[in-house]
Amino acid sequence: MREISKGANVSLTALSEDAGSVVVSLGWSSASGAGDADVSVLLVGEDGKVRSENDFYFYNNPAAADGSVQLLGKTPTESGDEDRIGVDLTAVPEEVARIVVAASQYGGTRFGDLDGLRMTVADRSGEPLVGFSIDDASVETAFIFGELYRRGEEWKFRAVGQGYETGLAGLATDFGIAVEEAEEPEQPEAEAEPPEPGGAVAPRAAQTTTAGTPGPAGSPAAPQTARPESGTAGGPAAPGAAEPQAATAGPVSPAAPQAAQATAEAASPAAPVGRPPGPGAVVPAQARGPRTTRKKVTLPKAPGKSLAENESWRPARLFPVPSLKSDKEREVRATSVLLSVMAQVPEFGRRLTAAFGAPAGRMQTFTEVSLPHGDTPRRPDGVIRVERAGKLWTALVETKTNGNPLRPEQVQQYMDIAARRGYESVITLSNDVALEGTAMVDVKVDGRRKHKVGLWHLSWAEVAHQAQLLIRHEGVGNAAHAWLLQELLAYLQHEQSGCHGFQNMGPAWVPVRNGIEDETLCLGDPRATEVVESWERLIRQVCLRLGGELGQKALPVQRVRRGSDPLSRRAAAAERLCLDGRLSAELRVEGTSSVIAVTADLRTAKIRTSVDVPAPEGSYPLVTVRRLVRLLAEAPADLHVESLVEGENGPRGTLERLRPEPGDLVPRNGAAVTGFRLTLIKGMGNSRGNTESGFIRSVDEAVDRFRQGVVAHLGPLEARAGRRG
Repeated sequence: MREISKGANVSLTALSEDAGSVVVSLGWSSASGAGDADVSVLLVGEDGKVRSENDFYFYNNPAAADGSVQLLGKTPTESGDEDRIGVDLTAVPEEVARIVVAASQYGGTRFGDLDGLRMTVADRSGEPLVGFSIDDASVETAFIFGELYRRGEEWKFRAVGQGYETGLAGLATDFGIAVEEAEEPEQPEAEAEPPEPGGAVAPRAAQTTTAGTPGPAGSPAAPQTARPESGTAGGPAAPGAAEPQAATAGPVSPAAPQAAQATAEAASPAAPVGRPPGPGAVVPAQARGPRTTRKKVTLPKAPGKSLAENESWRPARLFPVPSLKSDKEREVRATSVLLSVMAQVPEFGRRLTAAFGAPAGRMQTFTEVSLPHGDTPRRPDGVIRVERAGKLWTALVETKTNGNPLRPEQVQQYMDIAARRGYESVITLSNDVALEGTAMVDVKVDGRRKHKVGLWHLSWAEVAHQAQLLIRHEGVGNAAHAWLLQELLAYLQHEQSGCHGFQNMGPAWVPVRNGIEDETLCLGDPRATEVVESWERLIRQVCLRLGGELGQKALPVQRVRRGSDPLSRRAAAAERLCLDGRLSAELRVEGTSSVIAVTADLRTAKIRTSVDVPAPEGSYPLVTVRRLVRLLAEAPADLHVESLVEGENGPRGTLERLRPEPGDLVPRNGAAVTGFRLTLIKGMGNSRGNTESGFIRSVDEAVDRFRQGVVAHLGPLEARAGRRG
């Protein structure tokens, strides 16, 4: 990959023969885990202005109708987030001279608060072509990272690095976008306004809108949806099968979702937005077009009353699993179940394939496909084909279940077949969780081949996470789609499906644990690094599960120096493991300020989960501690509470002892209390697997107990601290 500096430019054609379609990535990291930004793309003419508001792509308008621009959503990395944008340069209209790629912040944060600001451009296969890093950000709230521009018959990339202190509004105004500032109404997020007929309630407190221009019958206007928090929620619909759908009044037959969709679209008129836009909202100067968002269908929070005679009866399932006997049967069944649901539920299929460079189009899936390979044909577990504007994107799928590892020689064969047949990707799917900087499978790529194939990995835990987000929080087009996803989730969670995510700490776990207990583990032991990698996979899976349950993105927090690579970070963590016998991690749920710290002490066989809560500025210490104890009325009695005092250890005690005497948390020397540390301690499982006494299960249970019993009650105190701070 070629690195360029601010103001420099380079020809994409000179860097790759496959640069007709590129993936642009914007990345950053935050030491506190609280920083984030939203990407935006503007299609600009020779006059430096957009042709209309429809040339402005952001979280409320994530894709172009012609497929030239698609916001693919956020992907978590070791140190923060990476936002990806798919750009089909061959589909960009002739009158567009430049494609400007920018990002903006919200919530009073600045780009100077972020580290590792970086933009990269990769070709269609995922091969990085050019990179540009920004190291002079300070008070800016919006940044133009770079731009793609025409020079004759070729496209070039220029590193811009221009900042705006006026945020998204100032950036958009410079390119001819009419922006209207509006005050956000003060109302609780939970108190949503009732939906208009045929419309939908925005799930966020601030909703940004943009205009859509009515097209021919059946063509959607520009979307008016809330900003997606993860993945590609609210992204473009697949042609022919994913136009916006309305929820019908009665149940929809799974056998005829298309007929129900057509009827609903013909009968239900579009409705205007039911809430004023938030600050910095982009509002078109002309009259708004019809709203294209329909009401989404989600599962009810409480299950309906069962008609079974007794609890031993089990409901009939679309995807039964008790008959599965062998690993081969599990792999065949799991592949067929997943791929069929992906093809029938466009929102779900798009969400799983967008990060791999697949377009938003008509998807078809196949299993047990025979493909020629020398004298013996090969049979990959599945094939995914997506058609968009006459172009075809194809991927081979290799599946493993029940903790079975991927076989490098098998994946290598599929990479070779994909390269010869012009397929874009090979997707591996297993219980394991991918880590940045660590390849799931070692394969060799022939650099002499013009066609390059991307190798991607999905965990079964990530598949379940995306299904949970859609059916429990964000919604899908109709009741049939929600039912299919519910059946998929029930299948994945069945004990015999073999699709349970990361379940084994690996062969190095027991020797390392024993070496720490008897103090024989030496510095530099490679097995310690293996345990650290397994620990990172476990924490990432915990974040996926939390995010699916809460409907918010949960990510590990990395407190690292700028520029550090994943391998060096893992080496440092392995050294700390050898010295103090501890595995540590931090995670944060988006929308909260709390950072949950998780520490597994292998010497004491204890798992500690803790959170630091700041004290409201200007309040009296005794009033604050009494308020804290009242908020924790339902918390476990064995919760440890410690006052944080600058320069010394503060008073501490269990919640059981402090409830009658909360004043014991106030320092007797009158020192100022800056906050409180809340900690729960749990015994650690010894086995490496996910059995009842296993280590993985004990970490899951510790995080769940702490989040539900402690963190869930801290909202009022944190809000009070935020207002006074």
